[in-house]
Amino acid sequence: MKEILLIKDGEIALKGLNRSTFEETLIRNLRRRLEDLGGFVFQKAQSTIYATPRTDDVDFEKAIERVKCVFGISAFSRAAVLEKDMDDILSKAPEYLKETLLNVKTFKVEAKRSDKRFALKSPEICAELGGKLLETFPHLRVDVHNPDVVVMVEIRDFGAYVHAGKIKGAGGMPVGSSGQATLLISGGIDSPVAGYVMAKRGLVLDAVHFESPPYTSPRARAKVEKLTKLISKYCGRIYLHVVPFTEIQEEIKNKCPEDLFTIIMRRIMVMIAQRIAEKTGSQALVTGESLAQVASQTLGAIACTDNAASMPILRPLIGMDKSEIIEISRKIDTFETSILPYEDCCTVFTPRHPKTKPSIDEVKKAEEALDVEALVEKAIKETEKVRILPEY
Repeated sequence: MKEILLIKDGEIALKGLNRSTFEETLIRNLRRRLEDLGGFVFQKAQSTIYATPRTDDVDFEKAIERVKCVFGISAFSRAAVLEKDMDDILSKAPEYLKETLLNVKTFKVEAKRSDKRFALKSPEICAELGGKLLETFPHLRVDVHNPDVVVMVEIRDFGAYVHAGKIKGAGGMPVGSSGQATLLISGGIDSPVAGYVMAKRGLVLDAVHFESPPYTSPRARAKVEKLTKLISKYCGRIYLHVVPFTEIQEEIKNKCPEDLFTIIMRRIMVMIAQRIAEKTGSQALVTGESLAQVASQTLGAIACTDNAASMPILRPLIGMDKSEIIEISRKIDTFETSILPYEDCCTVFTPRHPKTKPSIDEVKKAEEALDVEALVEKAIKETEKVRILPEY
């Protein structure tokens, strides 16, 4: 029996005259995700994307797992394609639904008749198919309020479709529909979540990571590469720029006040990340900062960090508490990797008493002890670029 994926977009439905641009971006992302499974042909009609497999041997289970991670989709269904004929629906739907219905006790049938030329109206379709399913599966009973399974019949332009309910999509906007940004990614819990959240708003992501050997180990870098790979399942391909940061940290430690170490370090990180972002076409930076979570994330410290950049710095977690961030990290499978005990450069030379209310003037005055431009240029020149691809 021929099967298809019926895909419902989410926020795209709210777009006006440029809606088709967002839909094309979504279809392009779907095509890229599913191509190695045999490929699908895509059609748009009636606020639905029809994904039809090119061959009969497509692994639908793998396809479903991948579609779940594509932003821009509110819900989708795996459906049987039948003739727009009630006899065909009644003869084939029970067999298609057999595996599902044998494992439940209650059901109801819903119908959507988009093609008004179909002879029966929705209540009549529900009554006929419901009766046939009760006859075929005597253990079932109808529950219109809280059924175990909702059997859906959709009469559309291209055919009749039967499925056993919707699968929740990832929501958000299609990646690539909102521009490109560069994520400052550490080995912690927050920054991978920040990348996921901004990709959900339609951003293509690149990433920058700062390493400080010998203070940080190769395992710390491997951890970051794994985190980047995990979020690439949602974001698509990510270029990870690994910046050597040891010399800069040692210079700050030796020449700047200890209580300003972290804020000066973060300012230089932002300067380097912005230079890389400008070269790669990004229009903003993304960080995992949450207001007041640590000393470098107070309003005063954030203002000093922002002063070092001329492009927007997006902080999607700014109003979240740690438990909310952890909940998302578990959802996207980054939490267990994030808590591996391999320290990143942000834990190197941490001051005993960091300043929580720094002023921009005093921070700039302290930076005069450094040749910031030379340090930034050298770090960028020695940066390594790694291509990270999704692993399904």
